[in-house]
Amino acid sequence: MSTMPGARVVPVWRSRLSLGSAMAALVVLPLIPGVLATGSIAGLIRIPVESLMALLVLALIPWRMLRLAVATAFGAIVAVAVLLASIDRGYEAALGIHFVPLDWAQLGDAYGVVASAIGAAPAGALFTAAAALIVAVGVAGGAAALRVDTALRRRGDRGRAALAAVTVAWIVMAAVAPPLRLPDPVAAAASTGSISSAVSRAVSALETRARVAREVADDPFMDVPAADLLTALEGKDVLFVFVESYGRIALEGDGISDGVNDVLRGGDEMLEADGYTTRSAWLTSPTFGGLSWLAHATLQTGVWIDSQAVYDLVVHTDRLTLSAAFGRAGWRTVSDVPSNRHPWEVGSTFYHYDTLLDATNVGYRGPSFGYARIPDQYTLKHFADRVLAASSRPVMAEIDLVSSHTPWAPVPQLVPWDDVGDGSIYDAQPARGPQASEVWKDPETVQRSYGKSVEYAWGSILSFFENVDDPNLVVVLLGDHQPAAIVSGDDASRDVPISVIAQDPAVFDAMADWKWTPGLRPSDASPVWRMDAFRDRLFAAFGSGR
Repeated sequence: MSTMPGARVVPVWRSRLSLGSAMAALVVLPLIPGVLATGSIAGLIRIPVESLMALLVLALIPWRMLRLAVATAFGAIVAVAVLLASIDRGYEAALGIHFVPLDWAQLGDAYGVVASAIGAAPAGALFTAAAALIVAVGVAGGAAALRVDTALRRRGDRGRAALAAVTVAWIVMAAVAPPLRLPDPVAAAASTGSISSAVSRAVSALETRARVAREVADDPFMDVPAADLLTALEGKDVLFVFVESYGRIALEGDGISDGVNDVLRGGDEMLEADGYTTRSAWLTSPTFGGLSWLAHATLQTGVWIDSQAVYDLVVHTDRLTLSAAFGRAGWRTVSDVPSNRHPWEVGSTFYHYDTLLDATNVGYRGPSFGYARIPDQYTLKHFADRVLAASSRPVMAEIDLVSSHTPWAPVPQLVPWDDVGDGSIYDAQPARGPQASEVWKDPETVQRSYGKSVEYAWGSILSFFENVDDPNLVVVLLGDHQPAAIVSGDDASRDVPISVIAQDPAVFDAMADWKWTPGLRPSDASPVWRMDAFRDRLFAAFGSGR
């Protein structure tokens, strides 16, 4: 081989290594979305149509700059497909749902949860590494397409024949897969499939929004005077208490339920001794593993709100919420969300609460317990002292107890009710218990820690009942969703427990036809309602037309 004087000679082995790496990248990178979707490394033994299409288009273009643009577009498509597949995989693992591109805003909340679990610095480093990896996939894909195209051009007819042969092979294998009922054909379209699935979910979400808009407008209770909807609750303090991640698994899961059920049995005895009656059942939540606000909005509106896109639609309507109905009927309405640290506009514009309590205005001076910064016992003590005891009107409130929010570590410990103070009594607690980074090394440890967090939540609730003397109290206590799959399992239901706790027998007379189970623990025979059924059943049971 002759070379021009001064020209750099590339060793044959290096040229072959470069070409081999480029060919491997063209095969592997477009298949990654399929591997993420199935969880099987066998998905890499495929022929990706995206790479074939890119090489075919490049072979037809004589201009180098246009080839560069096509290769860049190919790399970008593969990178976007990997990004979408990665996010979707995360959503399935944590929430049991597929990611809808219309819900990009949720990613910020997901980052916040990760930061709470492992710390802001590691979470930032993880995010940066993930972003760099996606960019690297795009760059590597484009560069690989150009490198293989260059090699095929140098081989002239032999190169074109090789490309044609592989293309024909892909077409044949794609054609025979359906008749042979091959579940995993060698002919793959993983990247285009990932993008098309995301687009399909977005279109479906838009169709769902249109259906929900019609449902929101068709509200049978919108024009009923609010007082007529809540007649049987007149003069009652009505609290809707959501316990974060309190799902069916808490009462039935191996290694989890024993401690929780012990607390509930003790709670039944204590409440009965104090003159309370309890009835329980199951609700099916619209969400799983997270996105708690979707469950809260579903209960409040009687609309099935299972995505951020639907939520954003509903909260910009005049749909009648429970809080708005109670407010119109004369109750003082309060939202107590200790995980909120920023203004919550929807609380005023949609839910129409009179008072919005959050982490910034409840006087907490204690330590942070991760995502669930404020312990549940403090939340309930502050509410009892500063809202319930101080109000001149009956109170309706939604109280969110978040100590059982992932990552379930560190878990607060109960303190004497009268010693809660400004929360500084908790100062030494976070360092004494296991930290999230330690707990999350092992799934069984995560499950045990989750169970302990639910036990703590219930301990806080029972201490509230022990120390609050209010014969007009009616508490509707429920979970918002099941915990993530690492606790609930891959095939878990979306059922959560719900209990009504009160002293006045008239409350239970009004809901007698619900046929709920006595006690704090629903049984297998207890009714199971969709969560969106609750609002209308409450209005029907306690309204003057019942």
